[in-house]
Amino acid sequence: MSAVKKALLGALAFLFPLLFLTTTQDFFLTNKFYLLVFGALILLAISTVGIIVSRKITWKRGPFDAGLSFLLVASAISIIFFSPNKVGALLSQNYGLLALLSLTIVFMYIEKMHYQLRTFNLLRYSTFVLSLITIFFFLQPFKNATISPVMQFLRNPSFTPMGNRLDLALFLGFFLIASIVEMVRRKRHNAFDYVFVVITAIATGVTVFRIFSPETAAQTLLMPPFDVSWRAAVESLKNPLNALFGIGVDNFSSVFSLAKSAQYNQTPLWTINSFNIGRSAVLQIFTETGLLGLLAFGLLLWTGLQHIQRDNQKDLLFASLFTYMVVVFFIFPISLPMLFLFFIVLTLTPRVHEETQHFNLGSVVPLYVLVVIVFVAVLGGLFYLVGRAYASEIYFRKSFIGLLNNNAKELYDNQREAVILNPFMERYRSNFAQTNLIIAVNIAQRANPPQTAEGQQTKPRQLTKEERQTITQGIQASIQEAKAVVALNPQKATNWQGLAIIYRNLLNAAQGADVWTVSSYQRTIVLDPNNPIYRLNLGGVFYSLKNYPDAIRLFEQAVVLRPTWANAHYNLAWANFQNKSYANAIRSMENVLRLIDKNKTPDDYKRVVSELEEFKKKLPLEGKDSTGSASQELNLPTNPQPEISPKVELPKDASPEAR
Repeated sequence: MSAVKKALLGALAFLFPLLFLTTTQDFFLTNKFYLLVFGALILLAISTVGIIVSRKITWKRGPFDAGLSFLLVASAISIIFFSPNKVGALLSQNYGLLALLSLTIVFMYIEKMHYQLRTFNLLRYSTFVLSLITIFFFLQPFKNATISPVMQFLRNPSFTPMGNRLDLALFLGFFLIASIVEMVRRKRHNAFDYVFVVITAIATGVTVFRIFSPETAAQTLLMPPFDVSWRAAVESLKNPLNALFGIGVDNFSSVFSLAKSAQYNQTPLWTINSFNIGRSAVLQIFTETGLLGLLAFGLLLWTGLQHIQRDNQKDLLFASLFTYMVVVFFIFPISLPMLFLFFIVLTLTPRVHEETQHFNLGSVVPLYVLVVIVFVAVLGGLFYLVGRAYASEIYFRKSFIGLLNNNAKELYDNQREAVILNPFMERYRSNFAQTNLIIAVNIAQRANPPQTAEGQQTKPRQLTKEERQTITQGIQASIQEAKAVVALNPQKATNWQGLAIIYRNLLNAAQGADVWTVSSYQRTIVLDPNNPIYRLNLGGVFYSLKNYPDAIRLFEQAVVLRPTWANAHYNLAWANFQNKSYANAIRSMENVLRLIDKNKTPDDYKRVVSELEEFKKKLPLEGKDSTGSASQELNLPTNPQPEISPKVELPKDASPEAR
């Protein structure tokens, strides 16, 4: 069985950097995550068979066992007591408990079986292939090729089996440093050593170039600001229990929304409502798992520092790579590939005396039977649950293929199956809510078609009883799914926003939707108080309902939070105009002219000039036309579709506050 375990460990090491499959929505990290999880479970299953046959448990204690156990306990406590969506936290691919547990299991097998050198060499070979792929796609070979819609990702100049360029650069940099250190440490080298350094250096160079090139920098370096991540960590200190145990794994986005200041709205990231990762891995560990998690991570660092012998050349590799990973964790966000590298570094610890412990279960038959039952039950349950989770990812991916094929049945059925298999994934249920709403809207629009391009309105017809029943069911299902997302994590502003959007689309179709829309947006604003987008959206609801004073109040707040947002000024101008506050309307419209660029958005500029002249006819005032540098799209709130008469009656439990 030892040979089987080593073969499995070797396969995990070689496949991890390269694996990607088009069977899931995310081709890269999702499959790497499940590769580790299933690999760890198979290793445990093999060991369980060995325990059943030998009736013995053998355990070798290592230097990092205490720190890793401490970290797992801190993560488990954080999930059990503080994570709103516990299954989502368990399955989180960046810092979830299942990822940490799988990495710990793989680490312990590598270390206990003394398979460190072989594992590291297989990773080097895999990284060499990854470097060749990086250079190959840098040349964009499929730029003009004819490719099926499913394989369009091959056209993406950012494509990499690693998932994103930042992780790719850090991964390649890790092995470039390792190879240089090894060449310095060893006197004899083969041709592959030189080729590896050259190819990896080229791949690292082109990756860094792509990261900082103007065309792709914004996409690659999409990271939360360090100051907001720091404030998010400080925010968790306000509650003693959160300070000790964290705000919950996979819950960083909720505290990020609260920690944002108005200054965040002046950055290029202001349209991103929330981040689910911190700017620094260390800050995220502290925020989500508190002082307990930070102490556990600190214990791992302290143990590693104790094993660095700077005057011993044979320990140079461990010292260099350990230092590299510490710097990465302090500067860059946490990610599965970086956690994987960190655990690989821990296996490279200079050899120390290992204490082996043996537990003979054969002498106590009841204990032996109990251990076997527990091991088999736990492993069987984990295989089943993890299998369901991965199957749900596959069905969710199939739903998007149905969308590409314009097949509504395929879209609906696969999303429904994904929700059934794993009802705890917020993105599944959020998308399923939208799908149900789209189906209801499409049926309603058959009876009430929109105006043609020439402005002609086709005469509406009466909805049949079956159509009205289907629309009602679709609307109710849409609301229930959106509410389920909120129930999974009521602390996340984006979840309340999703519910508000559903209600807003039903203003002309369902009774009471106006009250529930306002209520949902108010909850969203409470959870993300400095977000101007939410205030503009709620103001748009009031504008649609002809409640212009409240619309003005919300638009003014949006303007205060982001003074350079032309669309907020534009909405404020029209709300004032409709409220007959003509002087304020003119002032706001003049602000719009100062903020838009007539060269970049000439149609918007002409429209604003024309509307300003109309405003001035109501109250003659002289204004100045000036332009700024910001290119903006100007939009007023529009009446949502569909329009149904009489409106659909929804049950009381469809309100956002009903549980």
